[in-house]
Amino acid sequence: MPTPAYAAITLGSNSFNMLIAKTRGGQPHIIAKYKRKVRLAEGIGDDGNLSHDVMQRGLDCLSMFAQMLVQHKIEAHHVAVIATATLRSISNADEFNRRALPLLGHPIEIISGMREAELIYQGMVATTCGQGRRLVIDIGGASTEFIIGDGHQVLFKTSLPFGSVTYNRQFFSSLPLQQLDFDDAKQQVLTALAEHRQTLRDLGWHCVVGASGAVQSVVEVLLHRGLSETITLDILTQLKAEILAQEDISLTGIAGLCSERAPTFAAGVAILLALFELLGIEHLALSGGALREGVLVMLAQRIIDEAS
Repeated sequence: MPTPAYAAITLGSNSFNMLIAKTRGGQPHIIAKYKRKVRLAEGIGDDGNLSHDVMQRGLDCLSMFAQMLVQHKIEAHHVAVIATATLRSISNADEFNRRALPLLGHPIEIISGMREAELIYQGMVATTCGQGRRLVIDIGGASTEFIIGDGHQVLFKTSLPFGSVTYNRQFFSSLPLQQLDFDDAKQQVLTALAEHRQTLRDLGWHCVVGASGAVQSVVEVLLHRGLSETITLDILTQLKAEILAQEDISLTGIAGLCSERAPTFAAGVAILLALFELLGIEHLALSGGALREGVLVMLAQRIIDEAS
């Protein structure tokens, strides 16, 4: 009997993603991917509401996802729709959910930061080879998750309220970009990380894995330049110097940086720099997967359980 196709939809503060898969050999096998840079966190107003324009941007993306669900013949009970930091925090999340329901035919589940961290780790383990204790960092648009685990066991997890979209608005939205902007971002990271910093360092790790668009952006720049895709402090320091030298806020002078990733690149580099310095990180590699792959694993297991 053929296995049904299923879809994992994640509504992040920066990107909306949809993975469609079938189970083969007990594991999800991805047959289609869809992604749009919605940058939901850009629309959070001082009143805590998501602006009408940005909400519509998100709903337009969900309409496209809905068309793909029909095209791939995905049944409603084989869909998981997971939302993270922005929909956790905005005052009008109920309105977004109410308007999204008829589009997708499936309710949105807004998960906690801790649950997000668990799913990120599951997605990393399912897609990334490695041995020993690993520190996983996922810099999202409005939150950043930290997980230390060994194999499938999670030893520590937390979710902190800062990310590349929110920091871009706060520190890097206008010229001239200055060293002070990076210093201020680092101080904010230090404040957010304060109660967890020593715990993370005491637990320790054998390697560090980054699972986010911020890390992907840096790796793409390195690959474009024919360099190793392992991120180091020296590389981040060089990228900071290039960012500070830019005369255009779209950072068109940075070789290898695509226009889609440019709006949050400076903020992502600033957060990575701060974490390297505050946690004593020496090397960071890109994860093969994160939240969306973790949701896919969860959904695949749910379907197996239902069939048994």
